[in-house]
Amino acid sequence: MATQRKAEVVWEGDLVHGKGTIVTNTSGALPELAVSWASRSEEPNGKTSPEELIAAAHASCFAMALSHELAQAGHTAERLKTTATVTFQPGEGIVSSQLTITGSVPGLSDDELRRFAEAAKDGCPVSQALAGIEITLA
Repeated sequence: MATQRKAEVVWEGDLVHGKGTIVTNTSGALPELAVSWASRSEEPNGKTSPEELIAAAHASCFAMALSHELAQAGHTAERLKTTATVTFQPGEGIVSSQLTITGSVPGLSDDELRRFAEAAKDGCPVSQALAGIEITLA
């Protein structure tokens, strides 16, 4: 069954000097979050950006995909820590997402874990949604 999630943002002002707030989301798990052009293109200063939210989505999706890849092969991770670093270049847009994984999976070497991670990177629905940008696994 398909699922839908939504978020609502209110924006006031122009791009450079304006400000926005993510006011609602389907789950209610996110509080209101402030967004601005400066938080996107310069320093965050306590505000989020679309790229930060995409990074969170990519990291969590990849962790789920890797957990699934491992389970399909009969392995269970004790712990997986995933970081996604999304790069935004003003004037170009989102240009890359770098995934970094550390973890402990009993019975797997680092090389074996990397093979599962590569498959998860390719199979992750967020990776697929980001097709057209460089996605690397560190």
